[in-house]
Amino acid sequence: MGALQYFIYLSVAVLLLGLLFKAMKIARMPIHLRWDLYPIPHEKGKGHYGGSYFEELDWWTKPLKVSLVSEVKEMSKEILLIQSLFHHNRFLWFSSFPFHFGLYLLVGYLFFLLLGAILNLSGIVIGATSESAIGVTTHYLTVITGAGGAILGAIGAVGLILSRIFKGELRRFSVKADFFNLALLLALFVALLISLVTVDKDGALHRSLAGNLITFKPMGEMPSPIPLELFLAGFFFLYLPFTHMTHFVGKYFTYHKVRWEDHPNLRGSKIEKAVTEYLGYKLSWSAAHIKPGSTWAEAATDTSPVTGEEKKK
Repeated sequence: MGALQYFIYLSVAVLLLGLLFKAMKIARMPIHLRWDLYPIPHEKGKGHYGGSYFEELDWWTKPLKVSLVSEVKEMSKEILLIQSLFHHNRFLWFSSFPFHFGLYLLVGYLFFLLLGAILNLSGIVIGATSESAIGVTTHYLTVITGAGGAILGAIGAVGLILSRIFKGELRRFSVKADFFNLALLLALFVALLISLVTVDKDGALHRSLAGNLITFKPMGEMPSPIPLELFLAGFFFLYLPFTHMTHFVGKYFTYHKVRWEDHPNLRGSKIEKAVTEYLGYKLSWSAAHIKPGSTWAEAATDTSPVTGEEKKK
């Protein structure tokens, strides 16, 4: 195996472990201040008008009715269409939507490459003229997701870079890392597109490389610009866990543990146990209205007025 192949294995391992570590770190954080923002889509029969189980008489004595279908439907609109940005910042959405949808297609591209490699190993031919229906389907989905993802991603990345340069309100809070991240992804999209157009129009070469990677066989010689494309992909995987681009991990918790969290705090519940523990935490900071060293419970229940001397501190 060559150095590039070892680099790819390393980058994939760092990516998976990094994302797992970040998800576990967020999951173990104390309960966030709940927003209970309505409508909450999983409120069965009530989500569509912003209602909740609190409308029910003696609601705490009744089982919660949850609609997973409604929740998945709402999540799909947010993840695939980025509907919040569409409603609140239409200008940015025109660049952000193709950028993110291109990334989703490329995740699909990786999936179909790996699926095609596994099917190849099991004797199924992948191609437009394959006798197997799954072979034909996998071929076309690989081509569509690869080319479509690279084109949309590149369009979105260019749009986001230009927006951060020329849009005043975006330029003010854009840092060098934002431009580097977008430039890195743009280079990756363009390298992939050139590879698909010039040396691998049907994706067979990429599928063969994927097969060698999962069976730990040497990838061998590769035509340009595939080595550059693989290096950029490996570098991106290695770099991603250490950047704010992992916001997609936090987004799950933002919606499910903050915005839509509506589980009741009942006596004897896990929530009550956790909150009781948190109320005993010692405060590590102080202010005019906060006494250093006091607990969360003492700070929350202290109603004594702030004196003039305390305000001067």
